Amino acid sequence: MDIETLMGKSGAYVVSERHRQVHSVPELPHFTNPAVAISHQTGAGALAIASGLAGALQEIEEPGGGTWEIFDQQIIERALQQEQWPRKLAESITEEKRFFLDEVMDDLFNLRPPSWVLMPRVIETALNLAMTGHAILVGHGATVVTADLPNVFHIRLTGSLDRRIDRVQRERSLTREQAAKFVKIDDHKREKYLKKYFHARLNNELLHDLAINTDRISEADAVSIIFEAARRFFSTL
Repeated sequence: MDIETLMGKSGAYVVSERHRQVHSVPELPHFTNPAVAISHQTGAGALAIASGLAGALQEIEEPGGGTWEIFDQQIIERALQQEQWPRKLAESITEEKRFFLDEVMDDLFNLRPPSWVLMPRVIETALNLAMTGHAILVGHGATVVTADLPNVFHIRLTGSLDRRIDRVQRERSLTREQAAKFVKIDDHKREKYLKKYFHARLNNELLHDLAINTDRISEADAVSIIFEAARRFFSTL
């Protein structure tokens, strides 16, 4: 395998693969099963809000309807399963840009799937979950991947750095210094992930139908606001 072949398996390939998969979906307007995609800053309370939203949406689900589920790390796990890689690898794969040479060595020695193998599967998994419906997709570029799907309601959760550090410190039982380091590193990883694989920015307002500042809106109120907005959005499907 020469270096030109390896360079062809770069982030640009993943971006083109995302466009190919989205636009090869037949009859997009006919997908009527509702789904939600959440983009969030680290420490903005995404999983707690997603959990509350899933419960609220399930309460209004018609008898015999689908069961609302939350997919976060499971998006990666399902993508790994498609390539028959061990599920435990999901724990070591994060939303960050890995060094190109490291990925090449991993590929050559079968240590774990390089991004050019894994990312198309992540995109495919997110699209399939969204089109099936009754899914709340959290992170992993879900708002970008599903941007063209008319059945998906897109949410952005943000907050000030101080308040997000407070939440992470409390939820993970860290010192203030540890929590601050965790948030800053994770924020940076998310930005690089979106830029590398999707050529997108996290703060692109046009990717989101609704944005909530969790400094000013409590988790319970955020659930209520998103639920009502999503309910009205889904009623038009």
